[in-house]
Amino acid sequence: MQAIEKKTGALARIAAFARRKDVVPSARRYLIDALSAMAQGLFASLLVGTILCTIGDLSGIAVINEVGTLAKRVCGPAMAIAIGYALRAPILVLLSLATVGLAANELGGAGGPLSVLVIAIVAAELGKLVSGETKVDILVTPLVVIAGGCALSFACAPAIGAVASSLGAIVMWATDLAPFAMGIVVAVVVGIALTLPISSAAICAALGLTGLAGGAALAGCCAQMVGFAVISFKVNGVSGLISQGIGTSMLQMSNIIRNPRIWIPPTVAAAVCGPVATCIFGLVQDGPAIASGMGTCGLVGPIGVYTGWIQAGIMPGLFEWVGLLSVCLVIPALVSMLVYVPMCKAGLIAPEDLALEPTGVQEDVPGEER
Repeated sequence: MQAIEKKTGALARIAAFARRKDVVPSARRYLIDALSAMAQGLFASLLVGTILCTIGDLSGIAVINEVGTLAKRVCGPAMAIAIGYALRAPILVLLSLATVGLAANELGGAGGPLSVLVIAIVAAELGKLVSGETKVDILVTPLVVIAGGCALSFACAPAIGAVASSLGAIVMWATDLAPFAMGIVVAVVVGIALTLPISSAAICAALGLTGLAGGAALAGCCAQMVGFAVISFKVNGVSGLISQGIGTSMLQMSNIIRNPRIWIPPTVAAAVCGPVATCIFGLVQDGPAIASGMGTCGLVGPIGVYTGWIQAGIMPGLFEWVGLLSVCLVIPALVSMLVYVPMCKAGLIAPEDLALEPTGVQEDVPGEER
C-alpha cells in the first residue's frame, strides 16, 4: 500500500511540475495550434522564397532569385521556431529549435514538414521542462533541445520521409493506367499531398513527374489551392484568397482536423480537373518536375507548363491557353463551389470552419488544458 501511495505521489508531483512548465499535451495544442503555426512558418520561408524565385526567373534579375533561394533554405528553422512560438517556448528554446528544424527538414526528405512538426514539438517540450531549472540555463537548455531534437531527427525523420514518399508509389502505379483513371488518381493523391504537411513538390521531383502525369498532378494541386481560396473567401477575404491561392492550402490543415468535411470540395475538384487535363486538353507539364507539385504557388505550376511549351518549340494558341486557365483556375473554383454550397445548406460545413487564424497561437492561461 505504501509503495502504491509513493508511486501515486510521485506521479502527482511530475504532473504538477509539467503543468508549471506549461507542458500539457493535448490534441488541440499539437494538431491545431502547432500545425497552424508551422504552416505560417512554411509560408514565410519556402513559399515566399518560391514566389521570389519565380519573379527573379521571369524578370531576369538575379538578386531576386538569390534572395528567394535564401528564403527557401531556412524553411526548416522557420517552421520549427513557429511551432515553438505556438507552444509558448522560452527564448532559448526558440533559438535552439532553428537547428532542430534544419536537421528534421533535411533528413525528412519529402516528409520534411511532417518531420519538423513531430520532432520540433518533442524538442520544444523537452526544452521547456529544463528551461530555468539550473544556474547554467544558457548551456543546458540549448544542449537539451539541440541534442534531443537532432537525435530524434536522425532516428525518425528518414522513416517519416519514407512514409511520405510512399505516396509516390501510388502515383507511379497510376501513371500506367488509362489517361482518365490516371488523371483522377494522380490529381487526387498529389493534391492531398500538397495540403498535408509533406512536400508534394519533393515527391514530384523525386519521381521526375512530368508530361501528362505532371499535368494531372498540377491540376490536383491547383484544385486544392484555388478551391480552398474560393470557398473560404467569405470569411478570409482577399488576404485569404491570396495566401491560399498563390501560397499554400496547408494553411487549412488545422481546420481540416477540426472538420474533415471541408476537404471534400477541393478534393472533388481535383478528381474532376485531373481527367479534364489529361483527356480533354492533353495538358502536359514538361517544365521542371518540381513544378508539377507546386500548383498555383507563386504561379510556379502554370509557368512550368509554359516553359515546357517553349522548350518543345510549341507556340501556344487559344486552345492551350483555355486549357491551362480552365484546369488551373476556372474548373477548381466552379466545382469547389458547386460542392461547397450544398454542403453548407445541409449543415455539413459552416463558413467559419474555414476561417484562418491570424497568428496560429491561441491565447489562453498557461498550464490549462487547451
